[in-house]
Amino acid sequence: MDHIFIIMFVLCACLLSLATAGHALLHKRDSRSALGWMSISLTLPLLGPFLYWCLGINRISRRVRSWQESGRRLSGSELHPFDEPCGAAATLPQAAAHLADLRVLGDRVVQTRLRGGNRVTPLVNGEDAYPAMLAAIRRAEGSINLSSYIFDADGIGAEFVTQLSDAARRGVEVRIIIDALGEKYSRRSPRTALAGTKVRLVRYLPLRHGAYINLRNHRKLLIIDGREAFTGGMNIRSRHQPSSTDVATAIHDMHFSVQGPVVADLQRTFLEDWYFVTGERLDMPSFFPALEPRGDALARSISDGPDKEFRKLEHIVMGALSCARRSVRIMTPYFIPDRPMIASLITTALRGVDVRIILPGLNNLPFVHWATRGLLWELLANGIRIFYQPPPFVHTKLFLVDDVWSLVGSANLDPRSLRLNFELNLSVFEEEFAAGLNRHFEQAFEASHEVTQEELDGRSLPTRLRDNCARLFSPYL
Repeated sequence: MDHIFIIMFVLCACLLSLATAGHALLHKRDSRSALGWMSISLTLPLLGPFLYWCLGINRISRRVRSWQESGRRLSGSELHPFDEPCGAAATLPQAAAHLADLRVLGDRVVQTRLRGGNRVTPLVNGEDAYPAMLAAIRRAEGSINLSSYIFDADGIGAEFVTQLSDAARRGVEVRIIIDALGEKYSRRSPRTALAGTKVRLVRYLPLRHGAYINLRNHRKLLIIDGREAFTGGMNIRSRHQPSSTDVATAIHDMHFSVQGPVVADLQRTFLEDWYFVTGERLDMPSFFPALEPRGDALARSISDGPDKEFRKLEHIVMGALSCARRSVRIMTPYFIPDRPMIASLITTALRGVDVRIILPGLNNLPFVHWATRGLLWELLANGIRIFYQPPPFVHTKLFLVDDVWSLVGSANLDPRSLRLNFELNLSVFEEEFAAGLNRHFEQAFEASHEVTQEELDGRSLPTRLRDNCARLFSPYL
């Protein structure tokens, strides 16, 4: 009898391994991934299938598809239709004529339009950004829509709580979306601070509804009366004021003031998220007033996430690399490119383009820092220059091509931003705006340490093993 049970157990284990290997063969698009999972499933009975069904299944895409099919998520155009055909009244400046293919790519993979007549103003650190945002809140007459991954109600956050409460008290409709996971970073929750006020605050994917480590809302948005907006990479947190924060915990960052027609698309993104969280459809004309030209920047809002048909940001970044002729400047706190992105960066450098990447020397996520160091050698070997900025931690996210096209916003160049979370970026064609960002880059280069191949090769064996081990987990970091 015991032999029968053993035989049945072995037979079931074999069938499970075969079924798992077959599933990987049918559903894994990357042949290397399929072969790897098939090998693990067939050579490690029980353990291999267990690992595959826990880690190898893309439950994120399945989840967001179910949201779309159920109507829980709407696109911005469904909330409020676009007022002109794609690409209308948007002629690239002469300096960006060679980037026409990048514009075509944007028209095809991004639903929003490339809009002229915008003004995008950089705001460096909380010392510049927070006073401007608070002044805009005080000017609000009809609506304030705020979305933030982290909103710490202590310190500068307490001032935001006061101003938002005062605005609601004088009749302004104030809506706030806080990511439920990002809320855990706050010493004092804005829910507690705003309790009893007229401010409507909701949480994006509360954790009690499921262990959503991914699918987080990483967007940062403030829209005032549908007429002016702020977006970028900055949360509402005192740490973003480095002049008054200890260097060990301070964060350097950049935010942007946005005026002009593209504000309507930023508004669509917020209202799309509001509908997802609350089921309340807000499409009244008051949210979309007529917007006069305010500057010379051509700008496109790029709302991306795992619910989109294309990996928009990834396509845009790789398209920009393929169009670059002279220079590419990248600044990001978390840099874990996948193989296609690495190949695109290397190809760009080998074409003779000056590619420079600037990263934080002090990273708040050590595992990400280790994984990044595990892949830098290949970039350095192909002519890409890498720089480490000194402390405090630099959270700024910038992408600049040929001193005329810029990509700014909330997304990092890592799998979490490009595939797992909901992000918001602005694509901007304007020489003056790019010149300002280029000055920021040059100042950072002067203060940074350039990484060399000898430096990487000089790491101790335990350090190299640790870095490359972390790199194996880069899809999950």
